[in-house]
Amino acid sequence: MKKILSYLFFCFSILSFSQQKLWKGYFSYNEITDVCISDQKVYSSTKNSVFNKDVSSNILTTFTSVNDVKPDEITAIFQTSNNHTLIGNKNGLIILIKPDGSTLNKVDIITDVPVPANRKKINGFYEYNGKVYVSTQYGISVIKLSNFEIESSFYIGNSGEFIDVLQTTIFNNEIFAVTRTQGIKKASITNPFLYDFSQWSVFNSLNWSSLVVFSNQLIATDFSTNIYRFIGNTPQVFSTHYTAPLKLRTDGEYLTFTGQYQVNVYNSNLTLVATTFQVTGVSELLTCAITKNDKLYIGTAKNGLYEAPLSSNLVFTNISPNGPIEDLAFKVAKTKTDIWLTHGSYDRTYTPDYKLQGISIFNSNTGWAKIPNTQVLGAVSLAAIVENPRNSSEVFVASGQSGLLKFTNKTNPFLFNQTNFLESLLLPPPDQNYISVRINGMKYDKDGNLWLTNASVDNGLKVLKNNNTWQSYNLNNIIQNPKGLNYGNIDIDKNGTKWTATYAGGVLAFNEKYNNKFIIINEENGNLPNNDVRCVAVDNKNQLWIGTFKGLRILNSVDRFISESSLTTTNIVIQDGDLAQELFYQQVIQDIKVDGANNKWVAIADAGVFQVSANGQITLRRFTKDNSPLPSNNVLDIEIDEVSGEVFFATDKGLVSFLGSATRGDDDLQNVYIYPNPVRPEYSGTVKISGLMDKVNLKITDIEGNLVFETTSSGGTVEWDTTAFGKYKVASGVYMVFVSSNDAAETTVKKIMVVR
Repeated sequence: MKKILSYLFFCFSILSFSQQKLWKGYFSYNEITDVCISDQKVYSSTKNSVFNKDVSSNILTTFTSVNDVKPDEITAIFQTSNNHTLIGNKNGLIILIKPDGSTLNKVDIITDVPVPANRKKINGFYEYNGKVYVSTQYGISVIKLSNFEIESSFYIGNSGEFIDVLQTTIFNNEIFAVTRTQGIKKASITNPFLYDFSQWSVFNSLNWSSLVVFSNQLIATDFSTNIYRFIGNTPQVFSTHYTAPLKLRTDGEYLTFTGQYQVNVYNSNLTLVATTFQVTGVSELLTCAITKNDKLYIGTAKNGLYEAPLSSNLVFTNISPNGPIEDLAFKVAKTKTDIWLTHGSYDRTYTPDYKLQGISIFNSNTGWAKIPNTQVLGAVSLAAIVENPRNSSEVFVASGQSGLLKFTNKTNPFLFNQTNFLESLLLPPPDQNYISVRINGMKYDKDGNLWLTNASVDNGLKVLKNNNTWQSYNLNNIIQNPKGLNYGNIDIDKNGTKWTATYAGGVLAFNEKYNNKFIIINEENGNLPNNDVRCVAVDNKNQLWIGTFKGLRILNSVDRFISESSLTTTNIVIQDGDLAQELFYQQVIQDIKVDGANNKWVAIADAGVFQVSANGQITLRRFTKDNSPLPSNNVLDIEIDEVSGEVFFATDKGLVSFLGSATRGDDDLQNVYIYPNPVRPEYSGTVKISGLMDKVNLKITDIEGNLVFETTSSGGTVEWDTTAFGKYKVASGVYMVFVSSNDAAETTVKKIMVVR
């Protein structure tokens, strides 16, 4: 993104006190990728996070992007003897968590190892004699524990080529490497020329998947159904399993075999002491397992990490931290009491993903609750969410394939589909029975009517009225081939005009109060940069912001719809020195939301989030994965809590939120509050005065009446940086906050204690 004039870039230090207070993470801990142990803890990873359990205290600790663990995709974890956690990633990144909880990104494999980027996946770690041997898709890299720098890398293919090394181990002073295609290779661990492929010999040429040292012997699995122990160079079967093998693990006392549908545990005599084909009540695939202190820990593909005492009758307990169903956060909505999160998806053309998924619901008092996929009446590709403003017990969820779900008190699902008011897409023979009821955009008007889009049918615009009756509007005379049209979101202005984003059709504007008037805004007649409109948003000044596949446009007044027959949009031009340029030129705009101060939050595909001023001329903030706790630059949806100012970012790698300062103005000044108060020496953020009316006059003075700050509020919150008009930090003491409305009919006085 080009530099923007007056670009105020808030690059927060993620480890700072203020950053920790401003950001929250709402991550899932269900999709387990790996597990390992230390003396006191069991560690587990998902693709996007790490957590551990202290086996003595049972305390769970999580590591996510909010505390600076921002992975690409976690593929392996390991705990070193000097109490560091190594997190290996698909792209070769190694994230180091130090004993004090701080983190360090080791990018040596990404930047310095001369192999293609798609060949750098980390498969595992093995520690020996002050070094960690990293098994990767290209071979082996050796990291020194003293400084965690790469000492050397080995490319051990038969001709020195890159080769996928699945696991390494050391036995009788020899290093063994399990390769995907060239059997098990070995070399003397004291050989100073291990970087020379010719120094490695083939120990066994069969296809092996895993190899460990247990009970003073080499134990291996192949890609079939057997577990072997090596007698010299000869493998001998000692057990048979019934599932595709994943990996062998050992804690020294027990050997654990993990397959997709089976886990076996053996003692030092290689006697089977426990086996299971699934975690009780869970039908998901198994991903990893290990033992510690006579307990078995099993990771699952969709249901988290389980613990069970080792016995012939395994009784499992889920020990994952509570969180949403999965990290793919597609659409998010803040209701009066909860955060609703869907996990579906669709492509650019709104073609559904056909996946049967559930819904995650967060309440600040009770934590996470889930509506599982067994309780959504078979609806797939779940997307937009809306709460009934007149009955908060009712929440509607759009399905991009199956219709419209209605929940009452988070239960009692009811599905509106082709059998009851909605219309379906029926393909011509031979697929005549194919039914697709595609609902996406939804919005309540001020009269309590729910407007929604029904894609790929003639009657594409529908309303569920507040008396529970339906009405449809035929678009045949408005749009050419409405059956070929798909829709984005809907927003509704003060006049009741419905503004709808469409794929390939521009913006569709409609108001039934003006004789069912329609206007189309597109490239041909409305100056749009592209007819693929991804989102629309009506701001607090009655302007329409239009995000397209190739940039941004503004309709300067939604009132123009009433009196005009065609509407033309404009771009926002900003100055960059002597150069004028268009804001978000040619950028894919995925979402736009308006906060209480009329600032705009704009999600740009693979470029993070911008907060721009009300007129778009100033960039107030930009958040990316590099400078903030965003776990991904692919932000799919934005939601704003108008009461608290919390801004939610749904990404393909998890849900996070930022505590903004732009809240909706209150009706009076009875609920004004200040936080933090007192302001303590370790606090480095701003003081927020919230619960204000819009456009109030606010002054802050010291106890002697000297003015140190003055402003007019935009929305319901004002921030003070505890300086005297930005010149210097104010001294310790009590400061008076005087608030009054424009007409002085409402006034209040508050106090702030500052401690330096």
